[in-house]
Amino acid sequence: MGAFFSMGGYAGFVWPCYLLTLGGMAWLAWASWRRAKRAAERLDEISPKKED
Repeated sequence: MGAFFSMGGYAGFVWPCYLLTLGGMAWLAWASWRRAKRAAERLDEISPKKED
């Protein structure tokens, strides 16, 4: 198991890349969710209201 985590001596390059990728994907998911929420709010504002 230690050989896996040492990545053949390249662990100092490999693990930070994994962390950067994970961070970028998390940021992208959060930003997409936030943008979709804002778009839904804006659509609700400009949509005609039905009167019962």
